Amino acid sequence: MQRRQFIGLAAGALAGGILGGHSIRAIAGVHDAVPDANGPLNAAQYHASRRFAKTRFGEIAYVERGTGKAALFLHAHPYNGFQWRGALDRLSAHRRCIAPDLLALGYTRVAAGQSVTPAAQATMLVALLDKLAIRDVDLIANDSGDAIAQLIIAQHPRRVRTVLFTNGDEAQDSPPPALKPLIALAHAGKSTDVFDGWLADKASARLPNAIGGAVYANPATLTDEAIDYYFTPLIRSPRQRALVDASIIGFEPNPLTDIAPALKRFKGPVRIVWGTADTLFSPDSPDRLDRAFGNSRGVRRLEGMKTFWPEEQPDVLAEEARQLWGVA
Repeated sequence: MQRRQFIGLAAGALAGGILGGHSIRAIAGVHDAVPDANGPLNAAQYHASRRFAKTRFGEIAYVERGTGKAALFLHAHPYNGFQWRGALDRLSAHRRCIAPDLLALGYTRVAAGQSVTPAAQATMLVALLDKLAIRDVDLIANDSGDAIAQLIIAQHPRRVRTVLFTNGDEAQDSPPPALKPLIALAHAGKSTDVFDGWLADKASARLPNAIGGAVYANPATLTDEAIDYYFTPLIRSPRQRALVDASIIGFEPNPLTDIAPALKRFKGPVRIVWGTADTLFSPDSPDRLDRAFGNSRGVRRLEGMKTFWPEEQPDVLAEEARQLWGVA
């Protein structure tokens, strides 16, 4: 339900009452809080590992683990890089894993007057790679992150080696119809109101008609600490709430029009892994993504999984990433 089922959840909640590692320290403007932890990342460890890169877009929050070739993880709306904690644990032995918080989301500090549309997100991420002295990356994306990944591929194909798409936007389903009520709430300045209710009553976030039931096969995956980490920064100020609204409105109109030729020209290998119980995106979306690229490695379907399956099944994500990268 995130961006999408936020939709039924957001609109329904307002109406019906559910509301009720290894850093590059030598690079100027990049600073870390503490060195990377070695074990699995819980919220406290993730928070302590957060760094900020100063760019013209603002101070971009990110967590980095591992060394060598870089992998860039693009999170869902309205989450942040914490979504990828399980993947970072499993893949940092093979890649320098970078999990940024996108503009308007998470702990990134957006510069005054900065656009937060999908196109701006893509441009910001390329600037972040430049800041971190990263030439090219393996992309892994989920939900709205899929749209941003496609914009990066279309505009900067030489910066991308491989792409692993999970459930998310594609040209004929961006924004998906399920997002329309949430866009309406954003225009009214109310898209973040539901977060207050979830933070006050965390069990309500895991109800069948809330985000937990909408995007997870097992709503318990959305733990109390994850709810705090995901939603607390989004309501920290009126400006932050307005930025979240703007980031949703930015998906209107479709940000992926007219990039089909560029995607088809992309030579890097692409893999799509899709949860079949997704109610936010079209069941035809994975096959359309498969056909959109000239070097697709096909679609793997995960029975019973929903939109945010990468958070529930990090072992599957890591397996697919290693196969795509050609590492043991």
